[in-house]
Amino acid sequence: MRLRARAPAFPVSKAIDIPGMQHRYNTSRWLTRCLLLVALGVMFPPLSTVAVRSPKNPLTASRPLSSVETVRFRSQLINTTLPYNVILPPGYQASRTTRYPVLYLLHGWAGHYTDWITRTNVADYAAQYGFVVVMPEGNSSWYVDSAGVTTDKYETYILRELIPDVDQRYRTIQARYGRAVAGLSMGGYGAIKYGLKYPGTFVFAGSMSGAFGVTRYTQNEIGGKDWEPFQKIFGPQDSEIRKANDVFEIARGLSAARVASLPYFYFDCGTEDAGQHFKPNRELSEIFLEKKIPHEYRELPGTHGWAYWDQQVPEVLRIAAEKMSRPDPRQQKQKRSP
Repeated sequence: MRLRARAPAFPVSKAIDIPGMQHRYNTSRWLTRCLLLVALGVMFPPLSTVAVRSPKNPLTASRPLSSVETVRFRSQLINTTLPYNVILPPGYQASRTTRYPVLYLLHGWAGHYTDWITRTNVADYAAQYGFVVVMPEGNSSWYVDSAGVTTDKYETYILRELIPDVDQRYRTIQARYGRAVAGLSMGGYGAIKYGLKYPGTFVFAGSMSGAFGVTRYTQNEIGGKDWEPFQKIFGPQDSEIRKANDVFEIARGLSAARVASLPYFYFDCGTEDAGQHFKPNRELSEIFLEKKIPHEYRELPGTHGWAYWDQQVPEVLRIAAEKMSRPDPRQQKQKRSP
């Protein structure tokens, strides 16, 4: 369905663009830990975590606080350290047996894993929901396995390294009904593509201002030095690798049986966003309608920026919580089978 919705009536807090300035650290505890490490001459191991507390937000001040940890994960596929931030729901540390759903939240092009924490109030917004939020480092990879750089296998990294590491490190629900993926711009493209390609892995896929037209970019549009990274990632125009990463081609090629297995999709785009984002969002919604793919598409006032994404991420969290709270119908069918 397509909705042209108004912006929320309630006030939206503005994100601060200076990294780290939104957040209140437990200073005395952190300082004590640092002094002990310096005194002992110990360095943080690659997989160590750092706990911080979520920022105060007037809209969520009465809610229990989430906690945020940073994991410095060493990828064997990409042969580099790819940190990821994790928002743990209130009560996670006190509970010893409870398992939690996970939302993977992907950042945009030229961004990093820290963006969601430093530029939105996502830690506050997530506190009311009983799930874990993981924000991985994707660099400017478009979350694909690069056509030209053999070690840049970011799609395989997310599926085969990141998710297993999160499942091993945290008390997660290790099943489709407890796993969702969403993102903004480049991350929105990645999230929707993962939902289309891996329906057995995610129960929900969401996007804000998704850059769905990336596989259609041409050298004339990008130009000069900026074109080379796109060609390395997606290959030459009309190549098979480029087609395999085109969300429009993927959606059009789905059989009715495949459509029935898909997760629920949500995506939105600001009406003041650039045509290169706005038009492809509308086009993808039209294809989803034609293929009868369950989804919701919204057009709302806003541009391609952090004020819009901070406004919309609470809605993505809400829908993700709703979809991850429902039993997986496919598993129910299997249980009823003799």
